[in-house]
Amino acid sequence: MSEAIALIDYGAGNLHSVHNALQAAGAGHVHVTADPKIVRGARRIVLPGVGSFKACAHGLKAIPGLVEALEDRVLHVGVPFLGICVGMQLLATRGKEHGVTKGLGWIAGEVRPIERTDPAIKVPHMGWNDVRPMPHHDGAELIEAGEAYFLHSYHFAVAEGRDVAAMTDHGGGLVAAVARDNILGVQFHPEKSQAYGLGLLARFLEWNP
Repeated sequence: MSEAIALIDYGAGNLHSVHNALQAAGAGHVHVTADPKIVRGARRIVLPGVGSFKACAHGLKAIPGLVEALEDRVLHVGVPFLGICVGMQLLATRGKEHGVTKGLGWIAGEVRPIERTDPAIKVPHMGWNDVRPMPHHDGAELIEAGEAYFLHSYHFAVAEGRDVAAMTDHGGGLVAAVARDNILGVQFHPEKSQAYGLGLLARFLEWNP
């Protein structure tokens, strides 16, 4: 895989592990960057994210021209995009962590706290859990049934069921992945999910939506 991949660096991602996982999955040229010019030339884009929705959203929007470059390349040109953990949550209309913060608004919905419906359920949702693909057209070939590593206290409540690519269960159903057109987001961490995660990244590298 020799095409240029932009791994977005806005101060809120597990960049080293994601970079290594992409290369292990077959990526050639991975540019860790926050440069809008490089983003506009990328053939694939990966947006990681760790920490709070608010901090990640503010960090992303604080870099001049970066959101505009992402929107141009992903929404208008249609290059394949992968959001990881909070990078997936940023696709939402808004997040409710530390107040209400606007997201990118690429997939309608909001990011809410995981509710403890059972005292035995622990928050954050941490560790290995099932990924169950949903009947879904866009990106359906990317998500396979299996187990992945999760670490999150907030979840993406998606407005339209057609945008849900996979579910998991933690005291009730939680969205594990979203997809629309050339956009894929996963709540779990592929870079920490061993063979399952590397398989997903390898399929993403070959994806031509």
